[in-house]
Amino acid sequence: MLNHISLGTADLARARRFYDAALKPLGLTCTSPGETSLGYGNAETGAIPLWLLAVKKPVKADAQNGLHLCFDAPSRRAVDAFHAAALKAGGSDNGKPGLRADYGENYYAAFVVDPDGYRLEAYCGAAK
Repeated sequence: MLNHISLGTADLARARRFYDAALKPLGLTCTSPGETSLGYGNAETGAIPLWLLAVKKPVKADAQNGLHLCFDAPSRRAVDAFHAAALKAGGSDNGKPGLRADYGENYYAAFVVDPDGYRLEAYCGAAK
């Protein structure tokens, strides 16, 4: 349904350090680095579903507006690694890795907030 999404950041270098670390366990890398933008995706497919843009006035993240990005994870272990890497890279915890029975029987996810205040999730629906 969606081809890509773009988020603005006031500090592209800080965003790159965070997203390089947090997305690596999910198999995503910065496949299109630039001075004013960073494109994250899977090098094998060539798709770049996430763009980070250097902007003067990023949209202020608000924990109350419901906006968050959810990334597919290849395994529960990858969800755990995403969470740990995001926290180590300057993100904050917004929900430790674990099953979310309210969302579904095998809904395993972790939630973090990036340094710009955007809420992120890594999700795996595998049974184990």
